[in-house]
Amino acid sequence: MKLKLLMKGLSQIEAMGSKEVEITGISSDSRMVAPGNLFIAKKGTVCDGAQFIAQAVASGAAAIVTDFYDPCLKKTQLIVEQPSLWEAELASRYYQNPSKDLFVAAVTGTKGKTTTTYLLKHLLDGLNKKCGLVGTVETIVGDCRFASSLTTHDVIYNQKILREMILKQCEAVAFEVSSHGLDQERVGKIEFDVAVFTNLYPDHLDYHKTMEDYASAKKRLFTRADQIVLNADSPWADFMRGDKEALSFGIENKADVRGFDIQLDRNQTTFWVDFQGTKERFTSSLIGHFNVYNLLGAISVGLRLGATLEKMSSIFATFGSVPGRLQLAGEAKGVKVFVDHAHTGESLDLALQALRGAGMQKLLVVFGCGGNRDPRRRDGMAKAAEKWADTVIVTNDNPRQEDPQEICRQIFLGFQHPEKVLVELDRKSAIHMAIAMAASGDIVLVAGKGHEKVQIFAHQTVAFDDVLVAQAALSREFI
Repeated sequence: MKLKLLMKGLSQIEAMGSKEVEITGISSDSRMVAPGNLFIAKKGTVCDGAQFIAQAVASGAAAIVTDFYDPCLKKTQLIVEQPSLWEAELASRYYQNPSKDLFVAAVTGTKGKTTTTYLLKHLLDGLNKKCGLVGTVETIVGDCRFASSLTTHDVIYNQKILREMILKQCEAVAFEVSSHGLDQERVGKIEFDVAVFTNLYPDHLDYHKTMEDYASAKKRLFTRADQIVLNADSPWADFMRGDKEALSFGIENKADVRGFDIQLDRNQTTFWVDFQGTKERFTSSLIGHFNVYNLLGAISVGLRLGATLEKMSSIFATFGSVPGRLQLAGEAKGVKVFVDHAHTGESLDLALQALRGAGMQKLLVVFGCGGNRDPRRRDGMAKAAEKWADTVIVTNDNPRQEDPQEICRQIFLGFQHPEKVLVELDRKSAIHMAIAMAASGDIVLVAGKGHEKVQIFAHQTVAFDDVLVAQAALSREFI
């Protein structure tokens, strides 16, 4: 694409140099610049991109977006006051505003984002609307899957991946949107057809500082979406709605889409849905009341699309599981092992409550807490584990730059009855220990890391997969 075409109509940008240069891509990371790219020298939280203009030029950048003109730089320069404010506009233009050609269903909230997006993808595929996915676990483009490092990627990646979905004949995308992504404009210039609010609990307060700031970041999504779907049972629903019309779902309160007569067991969840007097029974392999909420959110989006409850019931009956979200890692001799990403007190409480409600002899849990994260999570997770589990094994999560022993010590202080608590710093040994202690009819939950494939220490990052470790332990103990 010629630079002059990319800039067409943007009178606010002053071009110093030729606009006839061919632009082959856009980058705001000098390490990723390829020949012909437009480099956006934006100011970050740590570094100023202007420091890396020379590196970008050396890598072949054809033009630079910057806030000052350098007469010695033999490249076209686009002069703007704040380069970061133009990143979304330029990326959207370069990739031809791909969200206009897709049905974009976005999900935000403290919990349930990942599961709800997978449910939406499954639903839309079932409705013959080929769907991509962007989220915490992975990005799915057609038949291709890429592991994710963030819940919401940077703005250039998002525009690029949406264009690639169109090239792979996708008609829709299920988009997981974090509060960080909204606050930092990573989803700028994406047009959202529908946005789903799952819930809001204290989290990420090391970044947002207050619940009000956290909620305000989430609300940005709903001010931009054409249609909104809200969890009516959340005390934050009205805040997210503002003055917009919304389709609500819930269990406890009166909602447009209401779930009732919920039945849980070790293998599945059944419940009924009532929408405008029409009732339909749903069966899902997902267990727990919180997954009923996730299903209701996805069902509400389907209703917005005109799908019937009967059709959606048949589609969701074939849904399997979500990586690292109460994922059944394996079963042997009557012992089931689940892996879940729960890494806060609230999320661990919900996961354990779901498993306790599914029926078992004893419930054992293995968990730790991540280093360099809000330390209040440690007390909350300890209290949740003590409330629901029969046996608790405290271990390492991702200690990062913190002392693993100190993290476990702080977790241990959160227990009022430490006699049922064991500490084993080595996570692999802790998982094996829990499974060895389990008997027929017991359930083991390995919590905290979920889908993650590595464990992060101060001095190294090592390969580690809770699911694979649990499967190996089951094989050793019972097969």
